[in-house]
Amino acid sequence: HMLSKVGMWDFDIFLFDRLTNGNSLVTLLCHLFNVHGLIHHFQLDMVTLHRFFVMVQEDYHSQNPYHNAVHAADVTQAMHCYLREPKLANFLTPSDIMLGLLAAAAHDVDHPGVNQPFLIKTKHHLASLYQNVSVLENHHWRSTIGMLRESRLLAHLPKEVTQDIEQQLGSLILATDINRQNEFLIRLKSHLDNQDLRLEDAQDRHFMLQIALKCADICNPCRLWDLSKQWSERVCEEFYRQGDLEQKFELEISPLCNQQKDTIPSIQIGFMTYIVEPLFERWAQFTGDTPLSENMLNHLRRNKAKWRSLLHKQHSSSRSNDHSGQVTGSQEQTLNEEETP
Repeated sequence: HMLSKVGMWDFDIFLFDRLTNGNSLVTLLCHLFNVHGLIHHFQLDMVTLHRFFVMVQEDYHSQNPYHNAVHAADVTQAMHCYLREPKLANFLTPSDIMLGLLAAAAHDVDHPGVNQPFLIKTKHHLASLYQNVSVLENHHWRSTIGMLRESRLLAHLPKEVTQDIEQQLGSLILATDINRQNEFLIRLKSHLDNQDLRLEDAQDRHFMLQIALKCADICNPCRLWDLSKQWSERVCEEFYRQGDLEQKFELEISPLCNQQKDTIPSIQIGFMTYIVEPLFERWAQFTGDTPLSENMLNHLRRNKAKWRSLLHKQHSSSRSNDHSGQVTGSQEQTLNEEETP
């Protein structure tokens, strides 16, 4: 019953994960590969395909509050919605669709629950392996390639085809590096302003798949409030855990990771304003005012307003504490400074 609504934006991935006993990613992928006709088109062996999806799902760390297999399933469901947008859907090949879904499903495999600066400052072996550049994304990509080869899912295809798939998967997954956000936004803005996107051209289609994956990866603030709020709490919990680790090892606490200073509302308002809004406004410009794009932007505005009112309440309660003599003037000033996004 839920899978019949897999193309709806209000799809509840948390409920779906409970109903599938924690197998949301595998169940979703099997369904989507079938719906899009990929199993038939690429002559995929169903048992091998299922085994590969299980490998991917199990390579996520369930103890991560945010970067786990449920996040991967959520991103995959969003990607499916974006692949159905008429502006894109009319041009996509089966290869594009398979790449989009695989990249979404595997874009965070084996995520350690800490960010790149943490890996660099703790001299983690992955940081030296990838020379401090897109460390996590390179690892997610290489891990995916390893599982693809080990599963032999594409072993029946010509070697040049599988090599091309591996390279394009890398290019898609590497696009999710948030440090490259401006690079992609500038390029997208230029294409939209010049109206020179030619989706008949494989290169332009690939670029829009990169943008679609970037949107899917950070679409939480564009979901219904109840779902969006859960994701916000989870991602902040992961940040705070990193902050606790840094404190334990007497390292400087990373931005957004200090539970005493960085509140969930202030983190979310900053994220929405500087990262999410600019990307989704451009995406809506690309798709035209489709019901999905309008729906996402409406949720985004509403959710931001909710976080703002929660931030206001936090300020008010810290002030009322001050009046009741529990917080001194200087402490209140510090609280306000800390909570300013």
